[in-house]
Amino acid sequence: MTTPTVAPTRTSAVLALLLLTPVPTLGVLAALHAAPGTAGRLVFATAKLWLLLFPAAWYLAIERGRPSWSPPARGGLRAGAAVGAAMAAAILVAYWGVLRAHVDPQPVRQAAVEMGIGSPVSYIAGAAAWILVNSLVEEYVWRWFVFRQLRALLPAALAVLGSAALFTAHHAVAMAAYLGPALLVLGALAVLVAGACWSFLYLRYDSIWPGWISHVVADIAVFVIGWQLLFSRTPFDG
Repeated sequence: MTTPTVAPTRTSAVLALLLLTPVPTLGVLAALHAAPGTAGRLVFATAKLWLLLFPAAWYLAIERGRPSWSPPARGGLRAGAAVGAAMAAAILVAYWGVLRAHVDPQPVRQAAVEMGIGSPVSYIAGAAAWILVNSLVEEYVWRWFVFRQLRALLPAALAVLGSAALFTAHHAVAMAAYLGPALLVLGALAVLVAGACWSFLYLRYDSIWPGWISHVVADIAVFVIGWQLLFSRTPFDG
């Protein structure tokens, strides 16, 4: 997106954040905790649609901006790829070096079946969609839109942390359905650090694409681990 004709004011930024940021958490709560099943999935899908449409509608109607492909500048793609490679390496080392023996694959396998990605073919298709599309939606929502609104309220460093914290909240609610307390805390910290890195990339390069490249590379590592949990034997298998 280009610089809007009307930059976010403090009042409009607060309103925009209130209308957007609770929505993904409510969707996850409904789908995984309060109403698993058809009703929960409907709420989750509605929340996803709101996340996709609301930022663009707000930007065009309230901020009077014009659409843009958000081209990166100053070497942003290389920086994003480097940050993503570092994240992926940290994820893989942490899992295979420390966490592998402590993660029970059964809840993950059950969740994969419930989500329709319990077979190798469906898992690869789902992983491709998540890695390429969901990561782009998250950069568009949490870095481009949410971070910009926070910059109208906070200094840059606090906006980076605030965007990362809001990004982490609904991920933590989702992880709570599958992870014990210790792994939940560790996972939430990892998401917080990743979100802060991606917000910083947006701040530095004024584009979602460096963060998206980084996000894609990190997600590949996550889905490699998911494959191992779903389709490889583990210490829990006996």
